[in-house]
Amino acid sequence: MRSTHGYGARHPEQELTLRTIERRELRPDDVAVRVTYCGVCYTDLSALRSLSDREGDDLLVPGHEFVGEVVAAGAEVTRFRVGDQVAVGNIVDSCGTCDLCRAGQENFCAEFPTLTYGGRDRHDGTTTLGGYSGEYVVREDFVYHRPANLDAASVAPLLCAGVTVWEPLRRWQAGPGTTVGVAGLGGLGHLAVRLAKALGARVVVLTRSPGKADDARALGADDVVVTTEERELARAAGTVDLLIDTISAPHEPGPLLRLVALDGTLVSLGYLGPISLETMDLLIGRKSLASAGSGGRPRTQELLDFCGEHGITADVEVLPSAQVSTALRRLAANDVRYRFVLDLSDLPAVRAVV
Repeated sequence: MRSTHGYGARHPEQELTLRTIERRELRPDDVAVRVTYCGVCYTDLSALRSLSDREGDDLLVPGHEFVGEVVAAGAEVTRFRVGDQVAVGNIVDSCGTCDLCRAGQENFCAEFPTLTYGGRDRHDGTTTLGGYSGEYVVREDFVYHRPANLDAASVAPLLCAGVTVWEPLRRWQAGPGTTVGVAGLGGLGHLAVRLAKALGARVVVLTRSPGKADDARALGADDVVVTTEERELARAAGTVDLLIDTISAPHEPGPLLRLVALDGTLVSLGYLGPISLETMDLLIGRKSLASAGSGGRPRTQELLDFCGEHGITADVEVLPSAQVSTALRRLAANDVRYRFVLDLSDLPAVRAVV
């Protein structure tokens, strides 16, 4: 086994503490990645809060958007060598044979993808432990080449927040001649603005806060609509071809659908709970309501390559990993612009044990 260190908890009332954790010995198609930076996603916070709902007493080590360096490779690995700079997202395996996997949408695997943490290894059934750690062992197929020209810490959130907005932008062909609306200017939203603008679309940010107008324009937005003002909503009605809704709090889709143009689409990404919908909000204008989550392997590498070509990264605040509890508390209070990233260089060194 390979031994490393990571931050984990077993119960929701526990703070994350530094522990020794074990990684599997490399299988023929595995690589071992020394984790350098790991993003802090709201999903991490939700998973920790939900520990009491789980069966058993498995350790939870969060972290599913990280970058690092290959430190070892299995005998059958062909795409990576020791020393390569790489990135890993929130999926580390899938069945590979269902229709969705064959379509490059491993994130929707019919047998459920293996998540980077809190999942079950498809071979030995052990619980996966995430990237708040010094090392991660993963199949090479779920490892991505990181653009060398970009700041490593700022790349980490692209593996979750970035690809989550990238997939709908590509699916609905955002680009020249289209108007993309972005509702919510947080971890997902600020990347949606940058990516849509780089694709050539006209970008409109929808926000409840007039104070975010300057931030939105600095990110590349062409227009800002303050959704608490009726005059603003009337001005924007029926003008948005693709509306990316990243708002995580419960809200009704109706007001946003009224901004969508003829044959346009509202894609709900932020809120995962039940909604109430008036059919007429879809009927008038032949509009569509859709959703998406994470990304498959082809789109993930495509995103990283695109960001490398266009110099796109996330806006991050980097903290030493020892301050992980501070990051989680501030994230819960929405006190971040726009993503926390942990610097894992303060962890003890990796060692191998027999």
